[in-house]
Amino acid sequence: MPGEIWQPLTRELARWRQASRSADFWLRDDDAIEPTAALDRLLATTVAHAVPVALAVIPAPTGTPLAERLARENHVTVAVHGWSHENHAPQGEKKHELGRHRPRDIVLAELSQGRARLQRLHAGRFAPMLVPPWNRIDADLLPHLAGIGFSALSVFGVPRPGPMRMLNSTVDIMDWRGNRGGRDHAALISEIVAQLELAFRGEGAPVGLLSHHLVHDEVAWTFLDRLFEVTARNDACRWRSVGELLA
Repeated sequence: MPGEIWQPLTRELARWRQASRSADFWLRDDDAIEPTAALDRLLATTVAHAVPVALAVIPAPTGTPLAERLARENHVTVAVHGWSHENHAPQGEKKHELGRHRPRDIVLAELSQGRARLQRLHAGRFAPMLVPPWNRIDADLLPHLAGIGFSALSVFGVPRPGPMRMLNSTVDIMDWRGNRGGRDHAALISEIVAQLELAFRGEGAPVGLLSHHLVHDEVAWTFLDRLFEVTARNDACRWRSVGELLA
């Protein structure tokens, strides 16, 4: 079992339990395209702990092999990860697939095609939720998403009022600006506890873990395993599916 470093989280969950309350967690994993050993590891650890996972799949390059691999996984929901995860921003700007760098009609047509493709491939586990690549989307696109079949949007950070339902990831386990591996466990635990404290006061959203199975190192994998050990069968918290949270 996890040791002393996890005590801040276990203490916070004990507070929730003493108040007869339960905190919501959810997991989003990005950039799925095809079956891989890393995907197998993600699916194995989540099914072992009964943790639902929202898999953000890139529509353009994916196909039937991934659909066949996921067909036997009842705990997976598939969301739409843009169209091709291609950067259209000029050099010097932040990466952006769904920005103002192309005509709006072209961007919306790609998203509509991506939604239809994933719904066809993953009919039994598909959720009409858009996950923009790099968690960025031009605000002018948002009012048009419902018209092409989307009912929810998932980026990173605190959800803000907008034209459609938002279900955001709030804790990224990867150190993108540093070693590009898993982040320090103590820092991640501190972030989760801070979000639980806000939620306890009625000011927060579900704790949304963000992972990227294709680039995990052992630091990232170990964090997920130990987080699931602490939380998955703790009656002070619940790992929820996208369908449950959006309902």
